[in-house]
Formats: sequence, C-alpha cells, structure tokens
Amino acid sequence: MNSSSSKEFLQELKEKAKSSVPEVAEERQTYVDPTDGTVYEWDSEKRGWFPKVDEDFLASYQMNYGFTPDGEQAVTVSSDSQTAGPHVPQTVQSQDQKREIEDDQGSESKKKKRKADEGWFEVEGSKNPNVYVSGLPQDTTEEEFIEMMSKYGIIMQDPETNKPKVKLYRDQNGQIKGDGRCCYLKRESVDLAIELLDESDYKGHTIHVEQATFHLKGDYNPALKKKKKNKKKKAGKGQEKLLDWVERDERKKNERIIVFKNMFDAKDFEKNPLLITELRDDMKAECEKFGEVRKVIVFDRNKEGVCSVAFATFEGAETCLPVMNGRWFAGRRITAEKWDGKTNFKVEETEKQKEERLDEWEKYLAGELD
Repeated sequence: MNSSSSKEFLQELKEKAKSSVPEVAEERQTYVDPTDGTVYEWDSEKRGWFPKVDEDFLASYQMNYGFTPDGEQAVTVSSDSQTAGPHVPQTVQSQDQKREIEDDQGSESKKKKRKADEGWFEVEGSKNPNVYVSGLPQDTTEEEFIEMMSKYGIIMQDPETNKPKVKLYRDQNGQIKGDGRCCYLKRESVDLAIELLDESDYKGHTIHVEQATFHLKGDYNPALKKKKKNKKKKAGKGQEKLLDWVERDERKKNERIIVFKNMFDAKDFEKNPLLITELRDDMKAECEKFGEVRKVIVFDRNKEGVCSVAFATFEGAETCLPVMNGRWFAGRRITAEKWDGKTNFKVEETEKQKEERLDEWEKYLAGELD
C-alpha cells in the first residue's frame, strides 16, 4: 500500500469515528444517558466519555453511598422503616451521638432498677425457708425450740454469730409470747415441719406451724436499712456438706501436730546455730517411722526446748504420741502431747538479745571464742 492510499484510509477512519459520536452540545461536548440520566463529558486527551463531576453528581453520590456534605460517612436508614414517600436514603446521627443516646437510656434504666429495689419486697413461697410456730408454752427456751425444729431439717446458721437462725418473740416486758420463727437450710424442710408438727401436742399445748410471712410495720425508711458489709459470709455456706454422702473426719487439724518439750537447751544454739538444722533433721527422720511428716519446727528461743512435728494424717500422730512420750533423747527425758491449736511457742528476740548475739558472733568469727 502506497503513502497516498494509507492517508485516505486514515481519513476514512476519522470520518467514521466522528459519525459514531452521538449528538452533544458543541460548547461543552456532553451528552445525557437516556437510561439513567447520567451526564457524560468528552475528554479529548484520553479520547473517552467520562461522568461529568459537578454539584449534582456529588450530591447524588453522597446520598446513595451515605456521605455527609462534610465528606464523613454516615449511617443510612432503609426506606422500609418509612410509612410513605419515595425510596430516598437518609443520613442519621453519627456514631458518637448514637452512643450518647444509648448511654443515656442505660443510665435511665439503671435508675429505674435502683428505684424498684428500694422499699419492701415479698419473698416467693417456693424460695422461703422460714416457718412460723405459734401456740408454744411461755416457758419454752431457745435450746428447746432448736431441739424440736431440728428434727425436721437442718437449721441455717447465722453467718455473723454462727448460731442457728431461730427467734422466739417477746413482748415489751421481755417475756416469751408463745410464738417463734425458724429458718431452715432447705425449702423442703418447711413442708416436712408443717406436715408432721402442725396441730401437734407440745408440753400440753397444741402448736400451729405454717410458712412464715413478713409484713412491713409502718412506712419504709431507707435510713434504717442495714449497711452491707464488705466481706459478708453467705448464709448457709459450709452447711451444704451436711447433706452429701461424703465421709469426713471430724477431728481438727491441730490434732495432727505433736508438740515435744525438753528437747534442747536454748543456750546451745547461741554457741552453734548449726545444731538447729541437725535437730530438725533428726526429728524428721525419727518421726517418719510413724507416718509422713509435713513440717518440723524448732522453737530455738523457747526455754522449754519445744519442737513441733506436723503429720500428714491423724493416724501418724496417734501412733507417734505413745511411743515418743517419755522417751530419752540426748540425755533428756522428753514429753509429747497434741497441740491445743492456740498456744504459740515462738519467742521473739529483743533488741538487746540481738545485739549480744551479733557481738558474740563477731568474736566467734575473729577467733576470740572457743
């Protein structure tokens, strides 16, 4: 193909390109898409049609994609929530404003709850473990009342006094009125007491038993409400083990500890502190013949020469006691007994004794003492 024919071919392509361009405004070279109404603008450098960016285009874009006029993204509300009107997405409050509203609503609901808690409240019958007993003889003692009521269930202990939660009502003069209240650990004990004790004879009196109900006397006064303690023991805690089938040793832990006396002279330890470790090792080795030993303590400043040995089991302590009591050790007749759980055999060192001990120790290191 020669040069003249190629020029003609290019000219034809340009004419066809011009003929394919839709009608546009000669000044701005724009046209409107008939399908969605979008305005396109001709870019002569890129040789293509692009959406025309003007105020109408920005407003439509922000409205459809949820942007505020300031350029921040906002939450849109669906048109399904509107009762009437065309489908137009709407911008709503920002996230911060939404949180503030939720916080305000939450604080209001908390205030309502606090107000609901104040005042008198009724105890549900299915959760009320209290029984009311009337018709009791006026000479009934609290011990007799506890003995009678404990036959039908475990009485709950008061967490503050560790005493059974029972009460015999008295008049203004302090005399027994003949009625009382008992609080059980389990609700089922209430039904049992009513079934077996109601309308029964007690010391020649017919007593009546029913589930206790509580009534407010006078107006509610929040100032008289008892203040809650920081560490309040839960009512009935520790009594649940009385209802299971686990066998437990009721002996106290201090009965596993044997106290030995006249084991040493405290002055010997002042001259040679290493004797404390030797004595501790000897006591452990000897007592392990009777059972596992958990701890050996030498009260080196006690003038009675006291040592204590803690066994892992009660049986080990029981076996050790008769064998070691009255036995001779290092020329001394020792005594053995169970620890009472109260006596403290530790003797604190005074400041004067501490100074004397340090002076003697310095002399010992200097070779001035034998």
